[in-house]
Amino acid sequence: MKGGNKLFYLIILGLLLGVGLGLFVNKFFPDDADNFASKIKLLGTVFIRLVQMIIAPLVFTTLVVGIAKMSDIKMIGRVGGKAMLWFIIASLVSLFIGLFFVNLLQPGAHSHITKTLSGSEEIISNTKGFSLPDFVNHVVPKSLFEAFATNEVLQIVVFSIMFGIALASLGEEYTKPVIQLFDIIAHAILKMVGYIMWVAPLGVLGSIAAVVATNGLGIFSTYVFYLVSFFFALIVLWLVLLIVGYFILGKRLFSLLKRIKEPLLIAFSTTSSEAVFPKLVTELERFGCNKRVVSFILPLGYSFNLDGSMMYMTFASIFIAQMYGVHMDLGEQIVMLLVLMLTSKGIAGVPRASLVIIVATCSMFNIPAEGIALILPIDHFCDMGRSMTNVLGNALATSAVSKWEGELEAEV
Repeated sequence: MKGGNKLFYLIILGLLLGVGLGLFVNKFFPDDADNFASKIKLLGTVFIRLVQMIIAPLVFTTLVVGIAKMSDIKMIGRVGGKAMLWFIIASLVSLFIGLFFVNLLQPGAHSHITKTLSGSEEIISNTKGFSLPDFVNHVVPKSLFEAFATNEVLQIVVFSIMFGIALASLGEEYTKPVIQLFDIIAHAILKMVGYIMWVAPLGVLGSIAAVVATNGLGIFSTYVFYLVSFFFALIVLWLVLLIVGYFILGKRLFSLLKRIKEPLLIAFSTTSSEAVFPKLVTELERFGCNKRVVSFILPLGYSFNLDGSMMYMTFASIFIAQMYGVHMDLGEQIVMLLVLMLTSKGIAGVPRASLVIIVATCSMFNIPAEGIALILPIDHFCDMGRSMTNVLGNALATSAVSKWEGELEAEV
């Protein structure tokens, strides 16, 4: 059995064991479920933190090397322009799909809420309304070291692009030693990815066991229509992405899906698209994507191209409005869509990042912000789907730009 397939099956095993263990605790030891969950989810925390440990240096080194190796500033602009065109169109399509299906299916229209719900205080207290100064502060770094320490991927991307372009403009005789050094560091970090991925099955087991132990599978009966509606919309988004992917990549799309099956499964199980970033870099390069394109486009995608999260934000915001009986006409909903388009850029691919954006958006449109508590109990399960979709969207974007650049090579 190949190492990759072995890891895939171990992750599946961890997923199944997590569900089984969580159900056992939920059924036979319900009084100890919270205590059990707080302990077992540490396995998932360890895995996520190990991955987060290498995100900043990996983004920095690969992006700088990718841009500096291009040397041609025009090529940087051309590749970046194609990527941003994909990101903007994909984001708008994702938002419109969420908006369309939440209005068509009306999952919150029959259960109006009149009282304040508990469980949302922490998210609400840490959330501010949208403001241009906050957005600028989030995007533009005042210190590279602060950005590294807090894993602010978008700030690292901004600095890396500027640094890479500066290196590319100096000429090869000056930049060659620096590029070689960063290239070696990037390869060493990718080597670490191989070690960390073997912790993934334990991380999956811990994450799943914790949420099932505290909520049980019965939680689905309460929110079944909401979950079915959301995942139906998500399937439609997948179909759109895959059809576009097939139109661009042809039959190689199926090979790409085979390559990224582990990242998709890990993102689904851990609810973090960020957790699979290093593994996704490796698999896209093995698929044949140009290394310079991967190191340039993928970090940008994690800040600007979170398709699953984008769709979910319109879906969840309108759902909360429906639950509270807050009517929003089409014009207001389109304005909300555009606001989400702006405020969501740069959100991290980590669990619950999009909830903060939803709360801020609800506050702007006079939708009770405490309504976020309505979706907290099942947000973990929704996050599984949207994190998986984020990974698919970024893999397709990177592969498409490589194909457009005529640099999609044979698989390694």
